[in-house]
Order: sequence, then structure tokens, then C-alpha cells
Amino acid sequence: MKYKKIAAIADNSPKAQEALTRLKYLYDFLNRDIKPEKADAVVVLGGDGFMLHSLHRLMEYDIPVFGMNCGTIGFLLNSHNEKDLLERIETAEEATLHPLEMVATCVDGTKHLKLAVNEISLLRETAQAAKIRVSVDGKVQLEEMICDGVIVATPAGSTAYNFSANGPVVPLNSNLLALTPISVFRPRRWKGALLPSNKTISLEILEQGKRPVSAVADFHEIRDVAEVHIKENRKHNMRILFDSHNSLHERIIKEQFIL
Repeated sequence: MKYKKIAAIADNSPKAQEALTRLKYLYDFLNRDIKPEKADAVVVLGGDGFMLHSLHRLMEYDIPVFGMNCGTIGFLLNSHNEKDLLERIETAEEATLHPLEMVATCVDGTKHLKLAVNEISLLRETAQAAKIRVSVDGKVQLEEMICDGVIVATPAGSTAYNFSANGPVVPLNSNLLALTPISVFRPRRWKGALLPSNKTISLEILEQGKRPVSAVADFHEIRDVAEVHIKENRKHNMRILFDSHNSLHERIIKEQFIL
């Protein structure tokens, strides 16, 4: 066996809790009360939101995660199927993801470090559009962007909020990040950029008092930011297991052909 100690966790929804009870009934190896942080692999039952929380929880432990969808979309999860669970886990294809690291400095001078699996987004806090200066590796690329906000997305996250904002879908092993404006007003025709993942993206908020902006790393929100620096964090590995016939690589490719 590749994985000798397998833990299972579920969100609080009735569907996920029922699925957890059923799996523990069917598979003795899930009844050992192994803590996820001590396991060789973790089965996650829930939706994409719970999967994101689970990846954050386990990020520092380098433990592979096999998700089963008990939510709505389930892009980061496998189908919910009780049959042959151990075989599915043992033969799964592994995708290794690296999070984005955000260092946000607020108007009051406080600094916050947060990690994101999907994306980091800057969003206006009031009725007035944000004004943001965009730099890459310290070189200014856009002196002033007037917009509702801006997204920096990983390949895995490029199919989520980024795609809804008309950003590009990024192949998993492309070593690229998507920089996508949200409802940009100026420059009028700027649609965003694809940047090498080893670059540092800096976003400086202009007219901070008049046009306040918040920064969100997945589900962590920081209010009233003055500047934000974003880069890929290669020190953390998130290992997600997918059924071999429906890998994350294939899912991201398919997303580009869904009408």
C-alpha cells in the first residue's frame, strides 16, 4: 500500500456528513481516528470551499488530499462514489500546486502575510473606482489603472473568479500567473497579462483615503491596503489526488472549450 494511514474529514453539510458516515461503515481503515495532520493521505468530503479550507489547513504538512464532491461544482474534487475507494486513492494522479504569497501593507502601516490557493484579488470598498499602479519586479508597467479591482490567479484558480472576470484559463504546468482587471475603465482596452510565475507583482493603491481598497487571499480579507506584493511561494506544496481518467490537467484544458 502506498498510503497506510488515511484520514477522512467532511464539512458540516448533511450530504457530506452522511457520506463520511457511509465511508467509515464501508472501510475499516477510516475508523482509526487518525488526525489529518498525521495521515499519509486525507479524504476530503465537501465542496470547493471546504476543499480550499482543507488545503490551507494541511499546506505545511505536505500530505496528499483526495477530495470527493459533496457540494455544487467540485472542480478541485473527484466524483462522489463509494466504490473502490482505496484503489482510487492508490492509482490517483497527483497534481502539485504552489500557493500565492501576499504581503499587504495597510494604510496604518500594519503588514499582513497571507497565502492563496486560487487567487488574490483587490477590490474597491466604496462606490468610487479604485486607482492602482501596477509593477512587475519593481518596474512600473501601468502608471494608473482605474477599475473595480484586479485579480492575480494561479493556474488552478484561473478557472474560478479569474475566468468569470474574463481572464484567461492557464494550463497547470505553464509556470504562468494571470493578472486580470475587474471592470477596467482606464486603460480602456487593457485586458490583463500573463506573467512568469517567478515574478513579483506589486499593486500600489493611489488616492488611498478617497478610494479605499481591500485585498482578499482566497477567503482572508485585509481592509484598507496601501500596497500589495504578490509572488508564488515554492516552499509550500499542495498535493491533490485525482482519478486518473479525469486529472486536473485535463479539467483545465476542457474548461477552455465549454460554451
